[in-house]
Amino acid sequence: MVKQFAERAGHFAFRVCGLVVCLGWMLVGIAIPLRAQTTNPVATDPPLITLAEAEARAKKIEPIWLAQQAVRGSAIYDRRAALAALLPQARFHGEALYTQPNGVPDSGPLPGTTGPVFIANNSVHEYISQGLVTDRLSVADVARYRQTSALAQQAQAEAEIAQRGLHATVTLAYYSELAAEHKRTAAQRAEQEAQRFVDLTRKLEAGREVAHADVLKAELQQEQRQRDLADAQQALLAARESLGVLLFSDPSTRYTLEDTLSTQSEIPEQTEVHALAAQSNPEVRSALAALHAAQQDTHAAWAEYLPSFTLGYNYGIDAPEFAANGSGGRQYLGYSIGAGVDLPLWNWFRTQDKVEQSKLHEHEAQAALDYVQRQSIAALDASYGELQTASAAFTSLETSVQQAQQSLRLTTERYQAGEASVLEVVDAQNTDLAAESAAADGAVRFHVARANLERWTGPLP
Repeated sequence: MVKQFAERAGHFAFRVCGLVVCLGWMLVGIAIPLRAQTTNPVATDPPLITLAEAEARAKKIEPIWLAQQAVRGSAIYDRRAALAALLPQARFHGEALYTQPNGVPDSGPLPGTTGPVFIANNSVHEYISQGLVTDRLSVADVARYRQTSALAQQAQAEAEIAQRGLHATVTLAYYSELAAEHKRTAAQRAEQEAQRFVDLTRKLEAGREVAHADVLKAELQQEQRQRDLADAQQALLAARESLGVLLFSDPSTRYTLEDTLSTQSEIPEQTEVHALAAQSNPEVRSALAALHAAQQDTHAAWAEYLPSFTLGYNYGIDAPEFAANGSGGRQYLGYSIGAGVDLPLWNWFRTQDKVEQSKLHEHEAQAALDYVQRQSIAALDASYGELQTASAAFTSLETSVQQAQQSLRLTTERYQAGEASVLEVVDAQNTDLAAESAAADGAVRFHVARANLERWTGPLP
């Protein structure tokens, strides 16, 4: 009986262990796919970046732009500090002072008290707890505030200059990569066309229609196209890295660009361009603000000859006891008002030297403004002329691409019919690839010329 019970118990334990093992393997089988799913996320497509988004990304990490923003912010804080110097200042002053008694009875400020040893002190025990409001009125301080305002305007103009410069830089890198992609695509098509021509010459040679020299020439052309394709791929990689440095903290980040290389926008009239430049030229605004700052510096130097005034209001206690009222009905809590004037008399011509020095800076700023105005006029006309030339070249190069493709097709058909030589086909192939590469470069030239013109006018319509 006992033996049978033991056998049944053993069988039951064995079945339980088997069930546990099976459940364990089932859990492992479920956990492994889940882990693989969590550790291997589904790959997502790289983001599509437009030119505007590229510029926005560059503003987050480009050091020159960020440095100019820091200069602009610092100038704003300087202006706020100069304005605060013109306004009344309030502070609290608390002090407790003990002075050794002089030993003379009834010599203190209160009956039955001893006076202090130091005659400059008012009492053996002196407690001060006052709120102080002071203000200084000076023509020089007003001029300094106007100077910081002009410098803040200059910093704002310099920030806009940096923004437009960044726009031109990003535009060049953006369209250079698109052009490199177009050139790579053109090189791939040229390599495929060269391979088809090799096959054609071999077929014609087999039919005794052309000499073996034509096959050799076609093979040499194919080898050259393979080298051109490798160069185009390397150029595309370099262009992607150059743009990636501007857009991402990790230049190897995968992305795609919106292909607007072949998009040609209209050119505004020259009168409209001059009107935009007159309204929105940060170069001139910066130079004009620098001149205003120099003029205010001269005014501040002249103001050193004028008097300055100070006003003060104190409210609190300055008493031998820390209390609002003392014994005998004494009132310790009260106020005082003071006013003062400072008249400059003699400082060994320091003020005169500062005036002359500030005049030199003012003349320098005036000369810089005149130069910037002349330079802006010349650069505006040159930039507009470059845009017109680039636009005409853009249209012409696109037409040349169509003509080169048609010429290659017709020349290949004539060669197949025995009416053209192999050199004519190779020349047509070279012309086709050169036309497509030139068209890509011409498109970059157009977009960069437009961005350079926008340095002087702001965004064009």
